[in-house]
Amino acid sequence: MRAFVIDAFGPPGVFRSADLPTPTPGPGAVLVRVAATSVNPVDYKIRSGAAAALAPAFPATLHMDVAGTVEALGPGVDAFAVGEAVFGCAGGMLGAEGPLPGALADFMVCDARLLAPKPPSLSFEEAAALPLVWLTAWEGLAWTKARVRAGDRVLVYGGTGGVGHVAVQLACALGAEVTATASTEVKRETARALGATHVSDHHAELPEELSARVTGGAGFDVVFDTVGGAHVQVAARAARPNGHVVTVGVGAKTDVSAMSRRALSLDVVWMLLPMFTGEGRERHGHALREAARLFGEGRLRPLLDAERFAFEDAAGAHARAESGEATGKVVLMNPAF
Repeated sequence: MRAFVIDAFGPPGVFRSADLPTPTPGPGAVLVRVAATSVNPVDYKIRSGAAAALAPAFPATLHMDVAGTVEALGPGVDAFAVGEAVFGCAGGMLGAEGPLPGALADFMVCDARLLAPKPPSLSFEEAAALPLVWLTAWEGLAWTKARVRAGDRVLVYGGTGGVGHVAVQLACALGAEVTATASTEVKRETARALGATHVSDHHAELPEELSARVTGGAGFDVVFDTVGGAHVQVAARAARPNGHVVTVGVGAKTDVSAMSRRALSLDVVWMLLPMFTGEGRERHGHALREAARLFGEGRLRPLLDAERFAFEDAAGAHARAESGEATGKVVLMNPAF
């Protein structure tokens, strides 16, 4: 099969084409014929070496999100059928049992627990854009962290980004009143179209000012920080006392003292944990089925960046995703599918 691999960490141009043996699925696994994948920050961080600890051995086939059709079933798999369309976040990193092969290839072996059936009306491009960002938003807002309820006031930072655009829609589906930040008027209009009642330019409006305008100064029940690092200190200023702050990651020097003085609950989402440890992978399949249900009900739609790429231009796709100019997810299609 054809794959696009890296032999060392480096800039987007480090990808090269390679001919690799078509893998055979083992027990509990599925061989997927790959139609599409998408770029997540963790993908380009692995490629660059910024997340070297997650990298599979060189030559490494990257990319976690996958959409395609089942080519073959490993022993013990009865949840899927050959030819069935599926999607999931299933590889491109170092897992509990060793390297998990990525989606930048004609075929990908996936743990069946990490997959879900793709609804017929959801295109392969759309399906490839959803898994990692949906699973992050699901864990942060619905599963184990904030557990948003009807009537909650939820603030999403980066409301048209990969995780953010899904978090806005999920919070709306859970019955929350949603406020989203975005850096341009076009993106703020997009956030409104996704369901946000209020929008904000986070470069021009301080968290305290936003809280005063939307909540009368009471503060948001839940603040979802999709930026991570030290930015969580800024985002938390919009939360109410005893409120919830959910973030995609904190830095080693992140100061949480101001949060503790207001008795905020701080939760960190790392949806790769089941892939990394091997435990709880069935939760991913369940959550992706929930995404499919909401899509079928018209309450969830993936936001795809206007620029599209083929597997051969993985370098261009990574450069686009890293530029910060994309709206929604950057998707790559496999012309060989």
